Amino acid sequence: MKLNILYEDNHTIVVEKPVNIPVQEDSSQDKDLLNLVKEYIKNKYNKPGNVYLGLVHRLDRPTGGLVVFAKTSKAASRLSNALRLKQIERGYLAVVHGNLKNNGTLTDYLFKDQNTNTSSVVHRNKTGAKKAVLHYQVIKNADDFSLVSVKLETGRSHQIRVQFAHLGHPLYGDQRYGQGVNKVGDQLALFANELNYKHPTQDRIIHNSANPPKIHPWNLFNMEIKNVRH
Repeated sequence: MKLNILYEDNHTIVVEKPVNIPVQEDSSQDKDLLNLVKEYIKNKYNKPGNVYLGLVHRLDRPTGGLVVFAKTSKAASRLSNALRLKQIERGYLAVVHGNLKNNGTLTDYLFKDQNTNTSSVVHRNKTGAKKAVLHYQVIKNADDFSLVSVKLETGRSHQIRVQFAHLGHPLYGDQRYGQGVNKVGDQLALFANELNYKHPTQDRIIHNSANPPKIHPWNLFNMEIKNVRH
């Protein structure tokens, strides 16, 4: 598989994760992004033995978009700390069902069921509930869909998918949280299009952006996606 490398230096590497590939190995035993990037580094630099690559954050398997990995333990530690302190800026594009009219902020409490690997909106007092906050901007409505730009304030499991479904606007193609409006085989329309972070050893910000594939329903918004300001 040919990887789309957006940025690389001695400390970090930013890769576009294809849809339906796990970030790290799971029970499916399918090829995962972490090992694909390790293979890329090993082959490019003729590295003997095991290649170090630090996992900093994840994307859901059906979600495509930008992921940063650390190539040194120092970078892994500093990027992980930056993520904890909410100093890594991650932006998403999503296509949701229905015509959203206004920009907004969603604040809910989510509970993750470890047995089913699903999250749900619950009362704030439920044991194990975690606060989830996201901000969204409506870019355009088309064919009873809305293209939205999303910024996460918290990083909960399936957060964007669960919160928009609870709002009554599930994501296009979401088989888990939008079964009533999505068909089996439709691809989840969620893409991590922006990833900005402070370089772990230099005083500068690394900016990265990418666009989702030009397939349905993204192609309903080709012009708007092209003009998204990163």
